[in-house]
Amino acid sequence: MTLKLYNYFRSSTSTRLRAALNLKGLAYEYVGVHLPKGEHRAAEYAAVNPQGLVPALELEDGTVLTQSLAIMEWLDEAHPARPLLPAEPKARARVRALAQMVALEIHPINNLRVLNYLDDTFGAGDEGKKAWFQHWVHATFAPLETMLAASPETGTFCHGETPGYADCCLYAQVWNNKRFEVDMTPYPTIRRIFAALDALPEFARAAPAEQPDAF
Repeated sequence: MTLKLYNYFRSSTSTRLRAALNLKGLAYEYVGVHLPKGEHRAAEYAAVNPQGLVPALELEDGTVLTQSLAIMEWLDEAHPARPLLPAEPKARARVRALAQMVALEIHPINNLRVLNYLDDTFGAGDEGKKAWFQHWVHATFAPLETMLAASPETGTFCHGETPGYADCCLYAQVWNNKRFEVDMTPYPTIRRIFAALDALPEFARAAPAEQPDAF
């Protein structure tokens, strides 16, 4: 039995985990959970993840892991080859901070259920949702760009010359930004890192358009 990944092609949390699995060289069965069609609210998926969110990773023994950051840290602990996090404690803290700027500051208030609530409750409409999304991306990408550009620890990737934990989060977020027409001109360092990641097969295979349920 291989790993089974429940995910949605456009989900940035799913994209970051696909990239992490690819970096680890781990094969998995792709199980699409179509969020706009409400498949994540179906009883069948609730039995997998009662929270009704993606991604979820079912292990060979039937254990189901949830929350993408927790799963990525499990990957490092269970499959230590080609680590996602650096070994040195201060470096690990830096990489976690960069990842969490995206995963905890941008994503939670820009995900599909929040955008749908804005529309359903406040009548935000497509333009309102786009403006909301762009605002919160810029609120974090501006300091993130400054931090990456100023740090000598930034290399080809977020931390040195090896892609990892923070890169998975950044890569997925930039793909989401494209959907909402976020102006990336102010972020040359982020754009450079994204281009370097997108040139790697492990990341390119994780991109939304490359998934079997993409449309």
